[in-house]
Amino acid sequence: MLQETEGIEYMGIPVLILGESGSGKSTSLRNFEENEIGIFNVAGKPLPFRKKLPKVDNARYEKIIRTLSKPNLKAYVIDDSQYLMAFEAFDRAKETGYGKFTDMALHFRNLIDFVVQYTPPDVLVYFLHHTERTEDGRLKAKTQGKMLDNQLTVEGLFSVVLLCVAEGPEHYFLTNSDGTNPAKSPMDMFETKIDNDLKMVDTIIREYWELNGGKENEEYKKRIDRTKTESGRRKTNEPWRSGK
Repeated sequence: MLQETEGIEYMGIPVLILGESGSGKSTSLRNFEENEIGIFNVAGKPLPFRKKLPKVDNARYEKIIRTLSKPNLKAYVIDDSQYLMAFEAFDRAKETGYGKFTDMALHFRNLIDFVVQYTPPDVLVYFLHHTERTEDGRLKAKTQGKMLDNQLTVEGLFSVVLLCVAEGPEHYFLTNSDGTNPAKSPMDMFETKIDNDLKMVDTIIREYWELNGGKENEEYKKRIDRTKTESGRRKTNEPWRSGK
């Protein structure tokens, strides 16, 4: 979506980061500096590393939208975004009828629409979000049950969906689906498997869509190039690439 207000074009970018609890979603924030990112900490939990990053605990829709309406940073994180729906469901638990599920879906969709329509084009908002499996075993973004799923397909609202995976001590992002998960990203933006470093992801996205006017963090550019080289060396020995 593209909206012009007084000659200014607005088209912010929402990015969905999916993963189970403990898969490394919050840990992926570790390489950001204090002046680079703001965190809306929906559940009010401590960050899983020592570095102090600016965060708003117990953030809800109103606070998030109010802050994003006048952003002073280029990157924001909503951690964990599925709790926005869960906490609203708890608050409205005594209400009967189907309408509250429609409202929950609408509020979440409106937040994503706000990012796209009313934040500057160089602002990225990362939705860190838990996963769940359907009855047929398909992995998806966690919601509040079938009634809400009938109203909203979360992954369909994002152009970039990364899946955070933990295998023993290794944590990484999958950037495209193998048919069993909802990961997706634009052609040639990422390798299929990358380090779970959201700062690196942020740099790659900005370079791909030229959001920094061609300027980028040199340290992370070198790291991206090194990661691509190492990934290329591993390709022929990684069974997950061929679905084996």
